[in-house]
Amino acid sequence: MGCSKKGFGVIGCGVWGETHLIAYSHSHKADLVCICDKNEKLAADRAAQYGVGAWTGNYAELLARDDISAVSIVTPDFLHREIGVAAIEAGKNVIIEKPLATTVEDAQSMIDAAAANGVALMVDFHNRWNPAMVNLRQSIIDGEMGTAQMLSLRLSDTIYVPTGMLSWAANSSVAWFLGSHALDLVTWLTGDEIVRVYSVSRSRLLADRGINTPDFFQTIVELKSGAVAHVENCWILSTSMPTVFDFKAEYVGSEGTAFVDCSSHRMLQKFSTHELQSFSTAPGTAYPDVAVRLDVHGKPGGFGIESILHFVDVVVDGAEPLVTPECGLRNTKALVAVHESAASGNPVDLR
Repeated sequence: MGCSKKGFGVIGCGVWGETHLIAYSHSHKADLVCICDKNEKLAADRAAQYGVGAWTGNYAELLARDDISAVSIVTPDFLHREIGVAAIEAGKNVIIEKPLATTVEDAQSMIDAAAANGVALMVDFHNRWNPAMVNLRQSIIDGEMGTAQMLSLRLSDTIYVPTGMLSWAANSSVAWFLGSHALDLVTWLTGDEIVRVYSVSRSRLLADRGINTPDFFQTIVELKSGAVAHVENCWILSTSMPTVFDFKAEYVGSEGTAFVDCSSHRMLQKFSTHELQSFSTAPGTAYPDVAVRLDVHGKPGGFGIESILHFVDVVVDGAEPLVTPECGLRNTKALVAVHESAASGNPVDLR
């Protein structure tokens, strides 16, 4: 059995970094010791909000602390390697937001460092805790759906995300930001291997706004078994939508068909003198004036929280991580192929 409580730190306190703060703050196994953000005012404000005793604008100061056993890295995707390797070499267990990295070399360097230093490295593919996806996967494992034939996944954001929420959108892409989730679900749901991808992208709307990143990717994924997946990712949806994202899936097997709607089920919507509020299965904020909440009896929930709490179990109790570093590496390889295919106009073979 592990210790009853261990120290945790969070590097990156922005939109999704706050989800990590919420999770650790409500875990009886985690002591949220120190947080870091290059925006020192944000770090100070978050520390006060969540009762964290220490904050810093320099992640090296956080990593130097002996009272921290594990860290969350919630920074832009293209900054993962430097901070990730530094954290691992400081002996910290690491949970890192998807994707693991934006190059195969960067991903491999973190995996090698984790193996050499004997620490856990987990990618936060939190849709593996999404109740709809977990249920679908179990149906597939139990044989209810027969043999996989085709799968369609649509995970897209409104144009608010690259223009208003992410200051670094031009340094990334919607494939890295959302396609990472979608491609992980393709392999996790089917238990299959991606062997070939063909992707098409366009850069028009965001380019007109001075943001040099593709508007969307339409990707065909061939799996080793012969099944085919279609993955659609964009971040140019209208901001008049009630949620910041659109998330749907369709699975067709030889013995069954399943449809998933993770965004517009509208489990509960409230219209009153206060701002619009919707009740969903994922925590976070849709827009500055549209709150999306999942709190039950004062405790946060949802699959975005559960994946982080699982990491706490890995660190404190020695639980087997449900996402391995190799999952992150395969995901990065597939996403690199998506970008290569979209740039060249040709399919990319991963075999």
